[in-house]
Amino acid sequence: MRNRSGLPLLVCLCAAFTTLLDQSSLNTAIPALRGSLGAGPATLQWIIAGYSLTFGLALVPAGRLGDAHGRRLLFAGGVALFTVAAIVAGTADEPWVVAVARLAQGAGAGTVNPQVYGIIQDLYTGPARARALGAYATVGGIAGIIGPSLGGLVLNAAGPDPGWRLVLLFNVPFGLVTVPLALRLLPSGRPPATRRTTLDLPGLTLLGLVTLGLLLPFVLPAGEGPPPYAWILAAAGILAALAAWEVHYARSGRTPVLIPALLTDRGFSLGTLTAMFQFGASLSTTLVLVLYLQDGLGWSPLHTALTTLPSAFGFAASSSQSWRLVNRPSVTAALAGSSLAIAATIGVLHTTSGPALGIGLTLTQLAMGIGGGLVISPNQALTLARAPAGTAGLAGAFLQVSQRISATLATAAVTGILVATTTTGPAAASAGLLICLAMMLLSTIFAALDIRRDVTQATPVQTLSKL
Repeated sequence: MRNRSGLPLLVCLCAAFTTLLDQSSLNTAIPALRGSLGAGPATLQWIIAGYSLTFGLALVPAGRLGDAHGRRLLFAGGVALFTVAAIVAGTADEPWVVAVARLAQGAGAGTVNPQVYGIIQDLYTGPARARALGAYATVGGIAGIIGPSLGGLVLNAAGPDPGWRLVLLFNVPFGLVTVPLALRLLPSGRPPATRRTTLDLPGLTLLGLVTLGLLLPFVLPAGEGPPPYAWILAAAGILAALAAWEVHYARSGRTPVLIPALLTDRGFSLGTLTAMFQFGASLSTTLVLVLYLQDGLGWSPLHTALTTLPSAFGFAASSSQSWRLVNRPSVTAALAGSSLAIAATIGVLHTTSGPALGIGLTLTQLAMGIGGGLVISPNQALTLARAPAGTAGLAGAFLQVSQRISATLATAAVTGILVATTTTGPAAASAGLLICLAMMLLSTIFAALDIRRDVTQATPVQTLSKL
C-alpha cells in the first residue's frame, strides 16, 4: 500500500454504500412506483435501464478526466449530482420525471465509479489492492442486504405511496455526508504535468448510439418504429463507424474511447467480457424474481425482499474473502456455480409452490450471491492488472462501461418480457431467466478461455504480485 491512511478508502466505501443502496432497494419499489404514477411499460423500462445507460456513458470521460486532472472534485461532484437527482425522483408526480432523474443519477454514479477504481489503483498495490477491491465489494453486499429488506419494511409500513418515494430517498442522507468527506479527505491526485485532455466525444457519441440501437427495440411499444432487425442493422453499421473512427483517432496521437493497448491485450479483453455478461445476468436475475413474485404471485414487497435477501448475504460473505482467490480457475468455477443456480431457479419455479417455492428460491439466491462475491473483485483485480501505466481510471471505466451496457440491455429485455405478459404463470419468468442463464454461460466461457493464458504466462501468485 502506497498510502498508510485508510481514510481515502473509507470515503470510497461511503460512495459505494450511497449508490448501491439505491440500486438494491429500487427493484423492490418498482411495482409500487408503477401503480402510483401509472407508468407504462416503456417508461418503466427507461426508469430501470436508463440508469445503467447514462452510468456507462459517463464512465469513460469521467475516468479520463480523473486520470488527467485529479479525482477529488469529480468524485464529490458525482455524488452531489446523484443525491440531488434522488431528491427529484423521490418527489416526482410524473413517471417521466422519475425516468429523467434516474438518467441523471446514472451520470452521477458513472462519474464517481472510475474515481473509486483510480484511487484504489493509485494508493494500493499487490494483495492490499485486492483487499481494497474486496472491501468495496463487501460494502456493496452490505448495501444489498439493507436495501431490499429496508425497502420492503418501508413499503409494508407506509403503503405503496409514499413508500416508493421513501425508498428512492434512502441514499440522500448518505450522499450529504459523503460529499464533504470527499472534499476533505481525498487526495487531489493531480498529475505534476497536466496537459490538455481529449475526451473523444465523437467516439463516445457513437458508442451511445450503438447502445441505443440495441436498447430501443425493447423499450418501444409493440408495433411502433422500425422492425427489430432494422435497429440491429443500424447498430452494426454504427459499430463499424465507431471502429473506423477509433483507429483514425488513435493514429492522430490522441487517446480513443476504445484504447488499442487494452483491446489487444487478451487478458484484459477476456476479463472485460467475463465481467460484462456476469454483471448483466446477475442484476437481471434479481429483477425477474422481484417482478414475478410481486406481480405474478401477489407477494408483498417484504416477503419478496426476504426471499432475495440471501443473495446479498452470500455476496457480502464471499466477497470479503475473495481476495484470497485471485486466479482465473476460481473465477471460472464460481461462474459455473452461478449458471447452475439460475438453472435451478427455473426448475424451482416450475416444480414447487407455497413454502417450498420460498425455500427453493432462498437457496438458489444464496448460491447466486456466493458465486457473484467470488467473481467480481478477483476478476476486476486480474483484469485491471493488465492496464498500461497512467490509464488506471480509464481502464476501470472501460470495464464498467461493458458491464453497464450489458445491464442496460438485459434489464430492458427481461422487464419487457415480464411487463408485457398477460399470464401469471412461471413461463414469462422462465423466459427472462433463460436470457440471464445464456449470459452467465457466456461469462463462464470467456473466463475459461483465459485460464490457459493465466497458467502459461503466470502463476496466480505471480499474477497477484503484479496487481
